Amino acid sequence: MKEVVQMEGMVVAQGKSGGRRRLIGPAHGRTLLLHRQASLHREKSTTAAIRQPHSMASIQRRLLLQSRACPSRIRTRAAPKHTSAQWQRPLSTTPVQYANEPTKEGSATAADAKPPTETLDELAPELPKSAFSNTTKSKAFREMNTPERETAMLENLRASLAEIDPNVVADALRKGKRGLPQTHDFGLEADEDFEIEEDDKRKTLAGFWAEGEESMGPDEDYYGDDLTSHGHGELQQHRELREYARLIAWELPLLSHLARPFEPPTAATPFRFRYTSYLGESHPASNKVVVEFSPDDLSNTHSLTPTQVSKLIKLAGPRYNPSTSIIKLSCEKFDTQSQNKRFLGDTISSLIKECKEGKDSFEDVPFDFRHHTPKKRAEFPKEWVLTKERKQYLEEKRQKTAYLEDQRAGNGLLVDGKKVLETSLPFMSESQPAPETVMVGGARGKPLR
Repeated sequence: MKEVVQMEGMVVAQGKSGGRRRLIGPAHGRTLLLHRQASLHREKSTTAAIRQPHSMASIQRRLLLQSRACPSRIRTRAAPKHTSAQWQRPLSTTPVQYANEPTKEGSATAADAKPPTETLDELAPELPKSAFSNTTKSKAFREMNTPERETAMLENLRASLAEIDPNVVADALRKGKRGLPQTHDFGLEADEDFEIEEDDKRKTLAGFWAEGEESMGPDEDYYGDDLTSHGHGELQQHRELREYARLIAWELPLLSHLARPFEPPTAATPFRFRYTSYLGESHPASNKVVVEFSPDDLSNTHSLTPTQVSKLIKLAGPRYNPSTSIIKLSCEKFDTQSQNKRFLGDTISSLIKECKEGKDSFEDVPFDFRHHTPKKRAEFPKEWVLTKERKQYLEEKRQKTAYLEDQRAGNGLLVDGKKVLETSLPFMSESQPAPETVMVGGARGKPLR
């Protein structure tokens, strides 16, 4: 039988011989301890028959099954994966050779080495000596004129090409020479030649799309003497008005060359389309198209009989105006004017086709014009018309009225209001005393003591 011992939160299950120990988690250990206590209690309270070997074996089997049903929660450490190191290329070095080292017989030494210009003289004797290198003394590049500059540039180019000749380079390396002589005569003499111009911050911030644009220069300092935003707006409006005035003066007369004489519509064009446009703005009603036509005109263009014309009027319904005998159709359910016009054309074609090919002629259906309310037009009464006798009578009446007024004015019977006021007011002011002004509500403020 195994012994169960609790150590520092862990449970150790040990066999009776003490040879093998097993670590069990806290939860599983508590279960084993409970089973152990229960088995000890049963051993004390039962008879001696329970201590037989078969009962002891059942207890051991029970503990063994319980330990197997509750596995340990301690994870086993995974075995480390041993991977072979990746092959790396070894670093190879070459020992440095110095000119002071002893050299073999027949090899060139640093003292016997010739400059590259002498080597170039041997390989290219036909070129001038000044063309092999840029180290020759000459005038500054700024002091040269145009032909001298071109000649110097060609000589530098020839010298550079000769110095990078593979044969010359190989021969120089064979003799222990390294590098080419440094050039110093490129016109970089003053301090200003070495200054690096800074990039324009505006172009740098603007990015790629600002490359190649002329620099506008720094902004001017603002001293508070500029116009306000409202003033600049007035100037901009004035500029726009002047621009339109120039267009009226110079461009508008040129439109006379595009003018065409008016041609009244013929019988072959009975449809009149109307469009609405709003200049300078986008309006939802700009897509609307209206067409007007007379049913009587279709009798000539589309060969409609009077019965078919009557059927067309009945099919048009409230779109027919009996006062003007015109059918009016409109469409604005599409986004463009051309689509709306096309829809109106298809509608008119379907109406004409129905009038011609339809089986029912609607002759038994009366006209229904209840949608139209005719406007009553009042005519001028004939009694009010001025005749010659009436005009003569009115003229005599005016002359008689003027004669009577003249007599009243001469006899003093006509009352003149201006004269009455001028004569009576001075006497009224002298006879009546001037009224005194009285303060209403008493004096304001607190009375003085």
